[in-house]
Parts: sequence; C-alpha cells; structure tokens
Amino acid sequence: MFHDHHFSPPCLHCHPNSYIRMLAWEIQVQHLIERCLLFHMNRDQCIKALAEHANIRPLVTLTVWRELQKENKDFFQAYFHAISPRPFISRYIRRRPRFTRRRQWM
Repeated sequence: MFHDHHFSPPCLHCHPNSYIRMLAWEIQVQHLIERCLLFHMNRDQCIKALAEHANIRPLVTLTVWRELQKENKDFFQAYFHAISPRPFISRYIRRRPRFTRRRQWM
C-alpha cells in the first residue's frame, strides 16, 4: 500500500518557474528557521513551531535544517553549545551553601 515517493527538485532548464518557486519556498523556510534560532529553539522545537504556526510540514523543515547544518557546521556547533544546559550552573548551586556557611563564621 505504501508508495516510495522520491522528491526530486524541478529542473532549472525544463521547468524554470517551478525551480524558482521551489527556491523561494526554501528561502522562506530558511528565514523562519533563522527566526527560531533567535529564540534559542532546538531543532525539534523549531519543527513543531513551524508546523503549528506556519503550516510547514515537519519533513520540509527538517530537510532545510539539515542543509543549513551542513553548510554552517561551525555556527551550529557553537549554537548547540550555547543553548545546551550549562553544567557549571549546577556546580554553582551546589557550592552556594558552603559560601553561606563561611560568611556566618565571619
């Protein structure tokens, strides 16, 4: 029952109008992904937000996200590092009572 549909982009020479529309759509999705990044969203949050608010299929968002990630490896490494939970925050919280005790002795 399931059909294996392979998506192939339209040919620039055979179907220039379709090719231009596809590029415009990809640029629009890329712009929306960039806006999600400004809100410090991860990939799954971005996919969900675009599906809910822009009616973009998750597969489309995921495909464009992967292409952006391939083209901008250094940016995404830094981005994922920046949005990941910081381990030093938990160390600070654990040390805080110790500093409080020191102040009590002064």
